Amino acid sequence: MSTDFDVLIVGAGISGIGMACHLTTRLPGTSFAILEGRDAIGGTWDLFRYPGIRSDSDLHTFGYEFKPWKSDNAIADAHEILDYLRETVAEHGIEDRIRLGHRVLGADWSSRDARWTVRVQRGDEQLELTCRVLFSASGYYDYAGGFRPRFEDEDRFAGQIVHPQQWPEDLDHRGKRVVVIGSGATAVTLVPAMAERAAHVTMLQRSPSYIVSVPRRNPIANGLRRVLPDQVAYRLTRRMNIAIWQGVYNASRRWPGRVRGVIRAMAKRQLPDSHPVDVHFNPAYDPWDQRLCAVPDGDLFKAISAGRASVVTDRIERFTEDGVRLTSGRELPADIVVTATGLNLLPLGGIDLHVDGEPIAVSDTVAFKSMMLSGVPNFAFAVGYTNISWTLKVDLVCEHLCRLIAHMQANGHDSVVPTLDDPTLQRLPFFEFDAGYIQRGLPAFPRRGSHGPWTVEMSYGADHRRLREGPVVDGALRFGSAVRQAVEPVV
Repeated sequence: MSTDFDVLIVGAGISGIGMACHLTTRLPGTSFAILEGRDAIGGTWDLFRYPGIRSDSDLHTFGYEFKPWKSDNAIADAHEILDYLRETVAEHGIEDRIRLGHRVLGADWSSRDARWTVRVQRGDEQLELTCRVLFSASGYYDYAGGFRPRFEDEDRFAGQIVHPQQWPEDLDHRGKRVVVIGSGATAVTLVPAMAERAAHVTMLQRSPSYIVSVPRRNPIANGLRRVLPDQVAYRLTRRMNIAIWQGVYNASRRWPGRVRGVIRAMAKRQLPDSHPVDVHFNPAYDPWDQRLCAVPDGDLFKAISAGRASVVTDRIERFTEDGVRLTSGRELPADIVVTATGLNLLPLGGIDLHVDGEPIAVSDTVAFKSMMLSGVPNFAFAVGYTNISWTLKVDLVCEHLCRLIAHMQANGHDSVVPTLDDPTLQRLPFFEFDAGYIQRGLPAFPRRGSHGPWTVEMSYGADHRRLREGPVVDGALRFGSAVRQAVEPVV
């Protein structure tokens, strides 16, 4: 089994599989492998098993640009996304390039050899692999555990407390009273899904989120597929949806009050007349200060309207034996409490990086074109958008990295390193986003710059111009060759 590669990819989720496909089609002679710590591909879509798990972006933009999404469902359940990823792997013949059960611990760069030595845990043994280019496709979540605050007296609770990230396979919520703590994407997914069989589900939130109803099936997309080739229909739908969602985001930033009013009116129209919309569905912050929560076909609103679910906006004082007591004095009875309280961030999958023996503090680096780190040679990573489908950016990053590798091969370069020598550059947080899970994890992330190739764009159009249409050569990049010691020939 090979131990030296041109490229090593960390993570066999949607980003890692995407990078492998780009290498296969754009650089067919390149040797590579995908290292996946778990025993299955799919990342998020295989790991999370809670009821109703689905995308919160449409699959015509969340899917790969090179592979049409053919299901009638634009908002898809996890099993459909997994099938799509498995098809992609099979179609590109990369099954044998994926090494499951290989958890990357760290990587050490040697300028002398122009190589990364990657330390990997496989079962009870550690092994080392080497590569020219290392690509982190592990996203930015800590998959080992989510954000789990401790609540006063929770040990007194006689029922069951579960976290979505560690969902028990044998959990039976039929006929049970369920309280879901949280108001983000996971909570609004869980509530209507559990309400189908539970006695009642209560979504308990400290403050409201913006929740918008989107069609599970896109009639325009499905109509185009019936009259046009799949690739053409997909391309047209993708462009349309990018324009729509980018337009919604831009309008939210320019006219937040108007967009707030539209979202509020949509929620009010789907709820009973007596429902206190301004209490439960009218956040204090502006639209897109945090990510909008999408609910397919208004399933959350339908569950509330049918009386199977309800929303309570209050704070937890403590747990009781029978449920949760709130600061208002009200008690919510529960048999099951789900702590959908968010995720923890973990940049680069927690990989421990060293360059020529010196440890790299990721938080001291600055991101170059949102995909490389200042001072770190032959290393790239994929982090998608917060305001539109994640994979839109991943596709552009993977394509640009392939172009960069091709340039190095054509010009005899062994290494490339982003070098920050602009004294006027202001260092800013990587994300400009107010969500709690982002703010908790920001200190561990690289910085972004105030201008030039050091900015982190959250605009597909801007990234399209920079990563697809723009050159790979940049004044901030330093290309080089390995420094090797001369070896006396053996006579």
